[in-house]
Amino acid sequence: MKFTKLNNGIEMPMLGIGTFLLSPDEAEEAATYALKNGCQLIDTANAYCNEKAVGRAMKKSGIDRKNIFLETKIWPSFYKQDDAVDRTLERLQTDYIDLLLIHQPAGNYIDGYKQMEKAYKEGKVRAIGLSNFNKEQVCEILNICEFKPSVLQTEVHPYYQEKELKKFLSRENIKIQAWYPLGHGDNTLLNEPLFKNLAEKYGKSTAQIILRWHIQDGNIIIPGSKNSDHIKANFDIFDFELTTEEMSNIAKLDKGVRFYTSTPELLKKYAETVPPVDEQK
Repeated sequence: MKFTKLNNGIEMPMLGIGTFLLSPDEAEEAATYALKNGCQLIDTANAYCNEKAVGRAMKKSGIDRKNIFLETKIWPSFYKQDDAVDRTLERLQTDYIDLLLIHQPAGNYIDGYKQMEKAYKEGKVRAIGLSNFNKEQVCEILNICEFKPSVLQTEVHPYYQEKELKKFLSRENIKIQAWYPLGHGDNTLLNEPLFKNLAEKYGKSTAQIILRWHIQDGNIIIPGSKNSDHIKANFDIFDFELTTEEMSNIAKLDKGVRFYTSTPELLKKYAETVPPVDEQK
């Protein structure tokens, strides 16, 4: 496993498992399997409604809690709730969260960030960050924060590489984390001829080539899967290295095209939506 050091000195694994769109049963099974097979980073969120399942998986795995990097996200409708972090901890059945993010730049996200800072000072959270924020919104947080965000989780993949954003984040010593690093429900990326050629050269799958590119390009990644073979394969990317020329060729694939586009209407809907977190299994 490869690790990166966050701006507060915390070491974070660069590869983990995401649980977006997984049911509680699927999340528990996938996270348990991943942890038992070398995974040390799990990503979840209030809105995924599987935090309780992730908590069970951590216990079921038998892995010491200190060897698990747990990441979750606060949903906009909870930003102003004083007990949002405590309730999240309760669902996850843990005393602390390794990385807590603001999930969307919607609603009262300044209040949400200040709530995370309070939890950070109280030792309930080891690091804090943002999700789905653009450069201007990150700057807004930087202008008011007591503690700088450590991570920005956003869309990044070979077709949307966020080169300028990454330069900005690097100057601010904020790490970038890619959600859906293999593309959003679209096999076009996996069928890219360049990746097929590299997969044949290295005896890997196209998904493994893409994940390896992410690691070498400095992206923290959380590919999601409920398939045990895929989960195992996702972690089998540390026995080869792409050449400088190959990395350069992949850089040329950047189309600047997102799979997910936020809108003011969508953000307003997020702020008004209350996930059924108390109804989850």
